[in-house]
Amino acid sequence: MTIRPRRSLLYMPGSNPRALDKARSLPADGLILDMEDSVAPDAKALAREQIGAALAEGGYGHRELIVRINALSTEWGAADIEAICAFANTPDAVLIPKIDTAADVVEAITAFEKAGCPDSVAMWIMAETPLCILNIAEVAAAHPRLAGIVMGTSDLSKDTRVRHTPDRLGFITALNLCVYAGRAHGLTIIDGVQLDLENEDLLRQSCEQGRDLGFDGKSLIHPKQIAAANAVFAPDEQEIAAARDIIAGFEEAMALGKGVVVVNGRLVENLHVEEAKRQLALAEAIAALGA
Repeated sequence: MTIRPRRSLLYMPGSNPRALDKARSLPADGLILDMEDSVAPDAKALAREQIGAALAEGGYGHRELIVRINALSTEWGAADIEAICAFANTPDAVLIPKIDTAADVVEAITAFEKAGCPDSVAMWIMAETPLCILNIAEVAAAHPRLAGIVMGTSDLSKDTRVRHTPDRLGFITALNLCVYAGRAHGLTIIDGVQLDLENEDLLRQSCEQGRDLGFDGKSLIHPKQIAAANAVFAPDEQEIAAARDIIAGFEEAMALGKGVVVVNGRLVENLHVEEAKRQLALAEAIAALGA
C-alpha cells in the first residue's frame, strides 16, 4: 500500500518571493503556490512568473507542489493555464477554484489538456461555493483526472453567512458531504483553514475535528500551523502499536482456523485489518519523509 502524506498543505502567495524561498525549508507535506486569493490583481502576472521560476529552480524536496490558479471566469484564468503548461518544471498538481458543477470541472480540465498539460499533473478543485456543496457527488465524479478536493470554508462563510465558530457547527454538513464524495471516488480530501493564528488550542481542536471527520489533512495559512497539523493527522505511537496488534492477531487467528478474532478484548474483522495496514503505511511514509 502506497500513501503520500498530506497532513499539512500550506498556502504560499506567488507574489511573495521570500515566501516561495522560505517554503523550501518548511516541514509541510505540501505547498499550495497561490495565484488567486492571496495575490492582488495588479500582481497576478508577477505571481505567475515567480511561481514558474521557483518550480524551475526546485529545491522543495519531498514537498508536494500544487499551484492554485484563478477561476476560468476571471480575466487571469486562461493565462494561468497557459503559463503552467509552459513551465519548465510543472507542479505535481493544479488547484482549480470556484467550481459549482460537474461541467465546470470538465471545462477546466479540458482547458488544461488543450494547453498541453502533462498527464503527470493531477487536477484538484476547491469546494467553496454553496452550489459546489449541493452538487458535490456529481462534481467528485466529473472527470477521471480529478484527484483531490480542498475545502474553502472562508468563501463558504462569505456566501452562506455561516459564522466561524469553534465547533464549526454551520459547516458540518458541507464537510461531511465532501468527505463522503471524496471517499466514494477515491479522492484526497483536505480540510479548510483555521483563521485564528494566535489560538493554538483552537487550531489543534480544528485539526482533531477534521481528522475525526475523515479528512486526510489540513490546509494552512501560516508556517506556525504546520506542527499541529502534522502531529494530529499522523498516527501516534499508541495507534501504531494497536495497528500492529490487530494485524498480528488476525493473521494468527486465521492460521489457526478461528472464525472469530478478538484482539485486546475487541472483535476484529477484515475491515479493521485494512485500516490498520493503512495506518502503518501512513506512519512509514511519514517516517520516510523525516529520513
